[in-house]
Amino acid sequence: MGAYVRPRELRAALEVLAGRDCQVMAGGTDIFPARAHAAAWGAPREADWLDITGIEGLRGISREEGGWRIGAATSWAALRDAGLPRGFDALREAARQVGGRQVQARATIGGNLCNASPAADGVPPLMMLDAEMELASLRGTRRLRLEEFILGNRRTARATDELLVAIHVPEAMAQSPSVFLKLGSRAHLVISIVMVAANAAGRVAVGSCSEVARLLDERGLAPIDDVRATAGYRHLAAAELVARARERLAA
Repeated sequence: MGAYVRPRELRAALEVLAGRDCQVMAGGTDIFPARAHAAAWGAPREADWLDITGIEGLRGISREEGGWRIGAATSWAALRDAGLPRGFDALREAARQVGGRQVQARATIGGNLCNASPAADGVPPLMMLDAEMELASLRGTRRLRLEEFILGNRRTARATDELLVAIHVPEAMAQSPSVFLKLGSRAHLVISIVMVAANAAGRVAVGSCSEVARLLDERGLAPIDDVRATAGYRHLAAAELVARARERLAA
């Protein structure tokens, strides 16, 4: 195991990232299981740890000009319990289904996105919200749409010296009522087979059917086969969940 660093200022964290190979961590709910799995198979990672939980500015939800800002280290529990416009209903419903309440209290929205699992619960709701990712480094800051940020299974556009600091949601999307539906092998504490987030503006995002969640108005589905379901089943299930989401919105 490498060194452990827990800065209290963003600048200090970016200096660490610029100078060494680091594993960024916040809640640790994805990192620790992944590290244990790698070690069990004889491939432990010896990189240093950069703990960002001491940086106050990376947490919280706030209004900003033109929309809303969600700090990358904001917990799922904070999102679940926040009083937000109806456009965030899908994201808040996803927050209620991410593991148990202990995981929701520890896990962060930024960690969920940076882990870039095809079954990441935060991706379809934020993609539906047309969210932008704010990345910072000593070189400056930049913003990417979520579709540009997640490149594939466990792959993102984040450079090694960059930190995801916030998610930005435009006001127009925040005001459009939304819903989230998730299909798994049981009701709770499950990795999804199919997820759907939809809003009254007609934006529909489907997750767990391909390496990256997809907006139906931009691309068609290309379902995958894996241990949880076949591509054919996913295609049928996605169509059903989209229909149910639209019925709920219509009601």
